[in-house]
Amino acid sequence: MKKRIAEFLVGLAFGLGLLLAGMADPGKVQGFLDLAGNWDPSLAFVMGGAIAVSFFAFAVARRRTTAWLGGAMQLPTSRDIDRRLVLGSLMFGVGWGLAGFCPGPAIVAIGAGHWQAALFALAMLGGMALHDLAGRRPARVAAAPE
Repeated sequence: MKKRIAEFLVGLAFGLGLLLAGMADPGKVQGFLDLAGNWDPSLAFVMGGAIAVSFFAFAVARRRTTAWLGGAMQLPTSRDIDRRLVLGSLMFGVGWGLAGFCPGPAIVAIGAGHWQAALFALAMLGGMALHDLAGRRPARVAAAPE
């Protein structure tokens, strides 16, 4: 129960932060990404703040072996920059620029009644399903009898 309450409070704080920062407003996000047009730099402060908070949070997390609620500490260990990472990052950026949503703000915007965010989330789930199918494909080929 303690874990669920913590998850709820963290999710609530995250969602409120996204709303206050304007990240759930696709027009604000697209204004930030429109460097050649009517550029709105205000989200740069949001991202800078997020990077600063994350820097200290990761520094604390690297020194711990267990999470504050007792679970295993799971931090990314890979430092490889490969084709999959670059292509995935490019696809994420293009999708973010076109739709004005990324996953967290889209979920917040769904709660605020934006149908476009629901459409984005459906497309995102479809892309995740396709990724899973593509990831399983080599295993099926390798397991198939010759």
